[in-house]
Amino acid sequence: MTAVTLILLVVGLTSRFIQYLGQAVAGELASDVLLLLMFYRLPDFFLVIVPLAFFLGILLAYGRMYAENEMVVLLGSGFSQRRLLLLTFLTSAVVVIFMAAISLSIAPWGVRNTEQLKQNQEQLTEIDLIVAGQFQSFSDGGRVTYAEQANSLPEIGRQLGNVFVALSTGSGQDDLSLTDSNSESPRILLAESARPVIDEETGARFMRLENVYQYDGNPGQGEFSIAQFDVQSILLPEPTEFEEILEEESLGTLELIGSNLPEHQAELQWRLSIILLIPVITLIAVPMSKVDPRQGRYSKLIPAALIYATYFLLLQFSRDLVAEAALNAVIGMWWVHALFIAIGFVLFRYPHSGRYLSLGRTT
Repeated sequence: MTAVTLILLVVGLTSRFIQYLGQAVAGELASDVLLLLMFYRLPDFFLVIVPLAFFLGILLAYGRMYAENEMVVLLGSGFSQRRLLLLTFLTSAVVVIFMAAISLSIAPWGVRNTEQLKQNQEQLTEIDLIVAGQFQSFSDGGRVTYAEQANSLPEIGRQLGNVFVALSTGSGQDDLSLTDSNSESPRILLAESARPVIDEETGARFMRLENVYQYDGNPGQGEFSIAQFDVQSILLPEPTEFEEILEEESLGTLELIGSNLPEHQAELQWRLSIILLIPVITLIAVPMSKVDPRQGRYSKLIPAALIYATYFLLLQFSRDLVAEAALNAVIGMWWVHALFIAIGFVLFRYPHSGRYLSLGRTT
């Protein structure tokens, strides 16, 4: 279980880190919050990965014992399938306690901190995201900015020194620059300093440049113009909008209990379902782990992954229906658990039926 968890966790975290890194490179996210975001999102990964890892861990452990005839000897010595299931349930109690802590407390805490971080990021301007000594592209490549120095001053906040700004052709520079030039040629601005300014009436955000030299012209051609300004401003785009986080996901579990709002009921049932998921997949995994020696212990990994995916997707589908009041909260997600409990009882009662769930079955 630990090995599978680590493998899946590395894959999931790497994928998410690449996504955040792309946002940081694009100037949508400050690089110093990447690790914090990953840390706060870690509980969400555990909610998905740990139950699957426990499911596959049972199949791998017991499958090896079946493949090497150890389980045959054990069962032939009077150790019943029912006792095996009971001992596995006792082992799963540790996982249940761990998942309860994650689902009921730690995951909502992580969502709240993630939401706070993203709200802070939305208040940042491009000037706050610029790293001294690096060329950074903004507005989908329409503007490239470089600053030799970047300082935070208590009076005015973030300030850049020795600033270079390049506006490409067709990047909407006429809207960005508050000058009277209508030239569509590439424009380069060299400024002694720059700092962010927010218009109190409109909320528009600007990059205020001071002691500016402006160069307009096409590379390779002799015709170009040079202008000098004491102050010049560039209109900055709207703040980056991050993926929406539902309010109920950040609420504490005690706040959800007793609520009549459909979305709160759905969230509470989801958190409880993650806990109930462990004993249900245990009931399915123990009889499903039985394999013939010729099959090998890996023969049921893909069917097991499909069963888990179906289980998880049905829970998510039911949660959405309950949140939209399209499904009665009394039925809620419990019908999904009842369905898979029935599947587990069928597999346990008729162990030979599990053979049809394996790959590479021999005759």
